[in-house]
Amino acid sequence: MSGIVCRKANREDVPALHGLISHYADKGIMLPRSPETLERSIGEFVVAEEDGRLVGCGALSRLSDDLAEIRSLGVLESRKGMGVGKALVALLVEEARRLGITRVMALTYEVPFFEKNGFSIVPKAVFPQKTWRDCIHCKKRYSCDEIAVLKRLPEAGARP
Repeated sequence: MSGIVCRKANREDVPALHGLISHYADKGIMLPRSPETLERSIGEFVVAEEDGRLVGCGALSRLSDDLAEIRSLGVLESRKGMGVGKALVALLVEEARRLGITRVMALTYEVPFFEKNGFSIVPKAVFPQKTWRDCIHCKKRYSCDEIAVLKRLPEAGARP
């Protein structure tokens, strides 16, 4: 991952974020996000950049006091397999720990990637918060083929 830096996103990243997310949304594997939505939720996003160019992104969205979702996780096709996604997930999980969140979930088609990063497959039904907030608006809501994954984090002060 030489030369790639992960950091919190800022408003200047919105056009590139929108482009990367739209690439995956057009393939039907990520929910689309408008530039306005990205501006409103920019504080949830982290990005990976190389030589000033955005090469990956992801967001941590709080669903409840103890649950957050990793969403809009994407890496440029040319940078896949280089550790960018792993670094973004690590940064988002660390943010969840900092916020005192004990469970991090994702809906994904990339189950092996998440399993390598400490997540386990769980039934989608255990996340009603996600269903009522986002899934209800998705065109795939009645035929969702994404897999739910979950990572449990130790509570603050708990021994590993």
